[in-house]
Amino acid sequence: MTQALAVEPAAHAVQPATNPRHRPDRPSMLAVGVIIWLGSEVMFFSGLFAAFFTIRAQASVWPPVGTKLDTLQAGIFTIILVSSSFTMQKAVWDQERGERRRAKTMLVITLVMGTMFVANQFYEWITLSHNPATDPTHTAYGSLFYIMTGIHGLHVTVGLVAMVFLLGRLKGPKGDPGETAVFQGVSYYWHFVDVVWVGLYFCLFFLK
Repeated sequence: MTQALAVEPAAHAVQPATNPRHRPDRPSMLAVGVIIWLGSEVMFFSGLFAAFFTIRAQASVWPPVGTKLDTLQAGIFTIILVSSSFTMQKAVWDQERGERRRAKTMLVITLVMGTMFVANQFYEWITLSHNPATDPTHTAYGSLFYIMTGIHGLHVTVGLVAMVFLLGRLKGPKGDPGETAVFQGVSYYWHFVDVVWVGLYFCLFFLK
């Protein structure tokens, strides 16, 4: 009987976890590389912001007379884009816990939110192009608006394409050793484009 009691705790100790974790003990080289690359992206967007403030400082009226921006609509889609950062991070956490179905669901939600944001940007570009005050061929403000939002929209589109590839990696029942690193890298990139847009939104829609 004494031997049976001694063996019983050991039996409980070796039971496998229901949801194995895929979180590495240290940051992967891919995640570190993405962070370094995002540092160069920060410098690139800093140059755009510097050009914006330089041109704005030399203008007597900013934005041009007749500019009609839908701040409320842009604000709603800004909230949608920022919210997608939370769903993206939840997808990463679910993937790390081995809950692949939940990770896929959160990834699809993030993909839909990002697509809605890009669609709204296309709508804004078409609408604002009919107004001489925001026509990129007529005013400096219009040129900056289209350049800055266009480059950012391109970055968002790249992130959406990356999410489609992540969905492809989630098709199997088990993940490969490098899957978590890819998820983390894409999430870093997505958080970056969200933060950049918040700065663009306040500069383009609120600074007078």
